[in-house]
Amino acid sequence: MWQPDGWDVRVRLGVLTPHADVGPESELRAMAPADVGLHAARVPFRAMGRGGAMDPTIPLAPVRAFAESPHVDEAAELLAAAPVSVIAYAFTSSAYVIGPRGEGYMLDRLRGRTHGLPVVATCAATVEALRALGAGRLALVDPPWFDETLSDLGRGYYEDAGFEVPYAAPCGLPSGQTLIGPRALHDWVASHVPDTADAVVIGGNGFRAVGAIEALEATLGRPVLTANQTLLWAALRAAATPTTPVTAYGRLFSTA
Repeated sequence: MWQPDGWDVRVRLGVLTPHADVGPESELRAMAPADVGLHAARVPFRAMGRGGAMDPTIPLAPVRAFAESPHVDEAAELLAAAPVSVIAYAFTSSAYVIGPRGEGYMLDRLRGRTHGLPVVATCAATVEALRALGAGRLALVDPPWFDETLSDLGRGYYEDAGFEVPYAAPCGLPSGQTLIGPRALHDWVASHVPDTADAVVIGGNGFRAVGAIEALEATLGRPVLTANQTLLWAALRAAATPTTPVTAYGRLFSTA
């Protein structure tokens, strides 16, 4: 008699996302079970325009600014007033620029604004995921709108976190969120990732990637981690509320 209305969930996750980016919400909703609610707050990101338009290569200054106060802090504080259990910072490249220590400082600052509510971030979540999977050597594939400098900073981030990174490069596909599908991403990654890596990390929360995870794992025989996948994994762990298991999005969700 009564239709589902979205209220019957076990846990609600808050998401901090660039103002014009629909990628994080799209992928998180695709992966999350029906008993997980998602609620986003939008944060200004000067490298994106109306309709999600971006330059072919994003500059570093707005990437760094995204992680700085006041905008993301204010968004986190407002989002924490809602009945959410954890807040997820859905942005990759700022961690590349500020490094693991800077990301840690940012998380501490945001937790101060959320009055103790857990806050998880994409790259820190990926580090946790790699350790949970026992992977010490990774191949890093970034979106085509990351230039070589930003990708090299990504390599440095993971090296500073204690990993070996035998391969790191932007993906050689067209630079645009709507121009890349799972099949094209699968074929490019499968043909470029070296056998020396224990795991593949695909960076960028705005990069359409989760649809290729299972196919890539089958092709490569190794774990594949993507930005929104690891963020959801970390957020559910931080929420500490049992939910329906996540399936079909990689080995990661089978780890404790």
